[in-house]
Amino acid sequence: MNTQRILEDTLRTARQSMTTPRQAVFDALQHHRSLTMRELVMACAHINRATIYRNVELFEQLGIVTRIPNGWKYRLELGEKFLDHHHHATCHNCGASIALPEDPSLELHLNELASRKNFKLESHQVELLGLCYACQT
Repeated sequence: MNTQRILEDTLRTARQSMTTPRQAVFDALQHHRSLTMRELVMACAHINRATIYRNVELFEQLGIVTRIPNGWKYRLELGEKFLDHHHHATCHNCGASIALPEDPSLELHLNELASRKNFKLESHQVELLGLCYACQT
């Protein structure tokens, strides 16, 4: 199934319509690995800032968009309906966010940890903080 159809089906299921601003926000996120809200607003410069914020909020509720914590700020990327499950390493110096592929042994360990506390794990984000290669030198 293609990403456009997934987007349209997700909106339709939630009884939301496809609008030009929603399509623009989705397209901007689809063409970038992740964006800060400021970068997203700049990428959708022809759309009212408040409209972008409202659509991002809706997209988060529907699982179309995921927030990646970055200190007291965040980056946005398409959710797991559109991207494979992964984690992030974030440079606390320059703010770069590096996608880390899923590691089956880590996923198993996280499920085991949750299970030991009688917790049913439904979703998770793992964030590694440190210095990227460029900032280490």
